[in-house]
Amino acid sequence: MENKILAVVDGRNITDADLYELLQSIGQGASQFQSPEGQKQLVNELVMQELLYSDALSQDFDKEPAYLQALERMKKSLLKQYAMNKLLTAVHVSAEEVKAYYEAHKDAFKTPETASASHILVATEDEATHILTEIQNGLAFDEAAKKYSTCPSSAQGGALGEFTRGRMVPEFDKAVFAMTPGEIAGPIQTQFGYHLIQLDQLVKEGEADFEAVKAKASEQCLLAKRQDIYIQKQEELQKIYNVEIK
Repeated sequence: MENKILAVVDGRNITDADLYELLQSIGQGASQFQSPEGQKQLVNELVMQELLYSDALSQDFDKEPAYLQALERMKKSLLKQYAMNKLLTAVHVSAEEVKAYYEAHKDAFKTPETASASHILVATEDEATHILTEIQNGLAFDEAAKKYSTCPSSAQGGALGEFTRGRMVPEFDKAVFAMTPGEIAGPIQTQFGYHLIQLDQLVKEGEADFEAVKAKASEQCLLAKRQDIYIQKQEELQKIYNVEIK
């Protein structure tokens, strides 16, 4: 990308790269400066910063003890970050290491137990019991949901889609995961009213295929290896440099 000069202050160029860097530092709020007017505001800010820099030099602020102390603190902090970055970015994991990590931590990659269910929600137990009788006499569950349910899911025949344990309120959750596919249970009372529940599908907890979780395993393996390297480096350096914790 062309590094276009946007302004010149005291002989120093302000470029597209400077503007981009400022936008990056703003973070999520950067969107409000994407318009031409917004970018003009940012260029004005960059100009002001350069003016302050020139003024500071003219007044020898860069020679004041307080500035020199602050500069040393910043240099020390930057060097620490730089050293940490060099230590951790040098760490890599091989395909063999990732596979070994997966094998040793299979429980962390298990697919959770899930259920797919439909329900009918009404205000009273009597209503729910009456609807259940109609279903037992031949009314399709999805049609009953469309006809009677007060839940927005009624438009989809009461279908709630797939969910894991703990996603629904406790009474509903307990009932669903104790059912067998095709079974209808209820009335079940919750804080929302009375439910009739039809379990459409239940998928038990299972072991995830390595290829399906390879990227996640690689990321976790790398984090674990970096942690090990960090601890090893700490132990190594403590043998070289004196440490007193008071």
